[in-house]
Amino acid sequence: MKLLLFAFLIIEVASFSSFAQPQVVDQERFSFEPDLPINADIQSPEQFLNYPLGENFTGYAHIVQYYKALASSSPRVLYNEYGATYEGRPLVNLVISSQENINNIDAIKEEHLNLLTASDSEAQSIIENQPVFTSFSYNIHGNEASSSEAAMQVAYRMAAATDQETLDILKNSVIIMYICINPDGRDRYVYWYKSMKRLGRPGVEPKDLEHFEDWPGGRTNHYWFDLNRDWIWGVHPESRGHTGEYQKWMPQVHVDYHEQGYNSNYFTMPGTTPRNKLLPDTYEPWSKVFGDANVAAFDKHQINYFTRDAFDFFYPGYGSSWPSVMGAIGMLTEQGGHSAGGRIVETDDGYHLTLRQRIFDHYTTSIATIKASANNRKELLKYSFDAWKPANSKTSTKAYFFANNDMYADELVRVLKRNGVSVYRANSNFQVTAAKDYRTGSVGRKSLPQGTFVVPTDQPRALFINSIMERNMAIEDSVMYDMATWSAPIAYNLDAWSTAGSYSVDMEEVVEMPKSQGGVANNEAGYAYVIDWSQRNAPQALAMLWAKKYNVRSAEKPFSDGNYSFPAGSLIILKGRNREKSKTIDEDIKQIAIASGVKIVGFNSGRMKTGMDLANTGNRPVKQPKIAIMVDPPFSSYTGGQIYFLFDWVTQLPIERIRTTALEQTSLPKQGFRFGGADLKDYDVLILPGGGSTLKALFGEEQQEQIKEWINDGGTLIATESAASFLTKENSKITEVEMKKSPKDSSDERNYLKYADREDYFGKRRVPGSAMNAIIDTTHPLAFGLKSSLYSLKFGNDGIIPSEKIQTVGYYEKDPSSLLVAGYASKENLEHITGLAFAGVVNMGEGKIVYLIDNTQYRMFWLGPSRLMQNAVMILPGF
Repeated sequence: MKLLLFAFLIIEVASFSSFAQPQVVDQERFSFEPDLPINADIQSPEQFLNYPLGENFTGYAHIVQYYKALASSSPRVLYNEYGATYEGRPLVNLVISSQENINNIDAIKEEHLNLLTASDSEAQSIIENQPVFTSFSYNIHGNEASSSEAAMQVAYRMAAATDQETLDILKNSVIIMYICINPDGRDRYVYWYKSMKRLGRPGVEPKDLEHFEDWPGGRTNHYWFDLNRDWIWGVHPESRGHTGEYQKWMPQVHVDYHEQGYNSNYFTMPGTTPRNKLLPDTYEPWSKVFGDANVAAFDKHQINYFTRDAFDFFYPGYGSSWPSVMGAIGMLTEQGGHSAGGRIVETDDGYHLTLRQRIFDHYTTSIATIKASANNRKELLKYSFDAWKPANSKTSTKAYFFANNDMYADELVRVLKRNGVSVYRANSNFQVTAAKDYRTGSVGRKSLPQGTFVVPTDQPRALFINSIMERNMAIEDSVMYDMATWSAPIAYNLDAWSTAGSYSVDMEEVVEMPKSQGGVANNEAGYAYVIDWSQRNAPQALAMLWAKKYNVRSAEKPFSDGNYSFPAGSLIILKGRNREKSKTIDEDIKQIAIASGVKIVGFNSGRMKTGMDLANTGNRPVKQPKIAIMVDPPFSSYTGGQIYFLFDWVTQLPIERIRTTALEQTSLPKQGFRFGGADLKDYDVLILPGGGSTLKALFGEEQQEQIKEWINDGGTLIATESAASFLTKENSKITEVEMKKSPKDSSDERNYLKYADREDYFGKRRVPGSAMNAIIDTTHPLAFGLKSSLYSLKFGNDGIIPSEKIQTVGYYEKDPSSLLVAGYASKENLEHITGLAFAGVVNMGEGKIVYLIDNTQYRMFWLGPSRLMQNAVMILPGF
């Protein structure tokens, strides 16, 4: 009797447990076309991985292994590695088509690319016989991990299905799949999630630990950059890799796969405003065709979705908009889930959203897109052909020009050439009849010198060229998802012009990517070597000198020997102060010049004709600082990553990342803060990347006094973006600096706003990333190497009131009518920030506080102001 009762209890408990257990993988509802005839010799992802998709997140290495196995077992699939990440993971794309097409893929690809320059009659013949090219980019944000899982099932279905519809699709299509754009970020998320997931009852509760990803999260790449903003600029190997590979195919259709918060339903095209108004008029109708195809598939399966209410396509650096300016129908999908979705999560209406459904939904839209592309093959090929024709451009601009003697001119040439643009160099001086000046907006005759870079718009990439080179894009809606301007000449702070008029110049195409040509003039000089600090890689050369233990000075003022002229900040390596290096200095200098790409000049005398002599005491010794940057909440992972990248990768200067969670106040007198065992006093420079008002909670009154003492003892504190507001009279007791308060909107309209109008009303009262004309004090060490005019990228309307309490180094143009260069800002905001300081220094005892309100290295493409950050770290502590 007891045994029977015990068995009954076991059965009851098991039954209750089964009833209460949330279902992570619903293979009945979310099945992948179970009636489709399949080649049984080809393994499905489930067979290869030994678990159904959605039961676990798959490590990237296993995903790659599956694709290799798929390519080896199916003649429809080509496996290709087009690069590697910072952490050494392969970047992979697949090409899928009929076996016949795959056997002739090189000829098909070559013929396809002929459309770029074909005549109308040639194009007609190509369009009649060419397959349509359809491509997909999955998992560009590492913690939006469901799409790489879905991609395995999509590839398997197209490789193994034997039904006639699939065979017809493959005959008429070439499918290119970028299986995971961001493997480093994906694995960071997947490893974290697997270590946090509950192994018993699945954690459906949104507040459970497995739904709260650690800082900085898996969204970004190794350097904490958002790769979905890097398609144009190619700062990172992931971006350079996939955009380079993309241009070998130039598809007609491209879809970029994403996830959003788990309470959101699936977004499919079309999106909202603002849009890139340079796109062909037929772009929107085509995006609706594909959106409707997704909608029809979702209606069939009762999947919830929405369109039009979100996601603009204004900024051309997304995975949905860059393909559009490259002549494709570029599109976006957004699945609910994201990092907090885990394997299963309960939404705010009590629904259990599973990873399995997220995979199914992405699978469904991928297949619907492939079918819609094949069904519209000729029309889509015609769309791309028309988009690639310069004659169809919506702008009258005939060419863009920029000076070749600016610090970042070569950087822009590299960006253009990576994107398939033909760039030319003028062989002689020439005239432009109606040149529009980027700094002033004025139009007039302009004489441009030999060497000027010329970018004609009469070429197949005209749509791309105009989208990134125009001074200011037309904006139909000021409430936008991203920044309001990205004009490349402005971002690189170049002297630039455009014209809709005539010009005539003897020019030659820039064939190879420009490289910094370093070298030494008068090597084995007897007295000193000098490096012009205005060179692009001069900071890297200084880091190399420090690494070799050289004593280096920075010139306080400009100087010249009559043959060579040097600006303030130029580096001086005196042989008399480096005598222990006498046997190696000449060879070291030569190697540094070549490795860094800088030009170094040797001198046999320290006597200068103008300015201070080389050994003047006004030329200050600059020593390698010990640098720390704060990371973890409340600091910005984006800003922190950009600054870390600037020093670790670009400048190659060691910088330590210190967690706020390792920040503690010791009980020992005069010990101050400790960072995981390292005292704040162990550092010369401390960088605060954002953080805003929450810094008051991190640094209380006692901690503020200790920071103040550290600065007085010689420390340099650099406050970037919102961190600058903390170091003001209103928010801390460290300085008397004052931030100008934002104007209050006391209008009667504000008090009676309709609910539907609130987002638009308040959106128009912010500055959403716009370029401002700024003035720079180039005599100040913080600004060494810069020009007196600078384009500063402005988010928000913060600004410091100039006064005797702060050395104003950079301030916004004082005339509000000429302040805004590109983007959007309301009249009220322009009047508010005009004349305010955005870069300044407060001396405090032996140390300094540096204020950099605007991001000086935004996404590492808005590089014009970046020398301010390098100076703050490397030069300023010596002055």
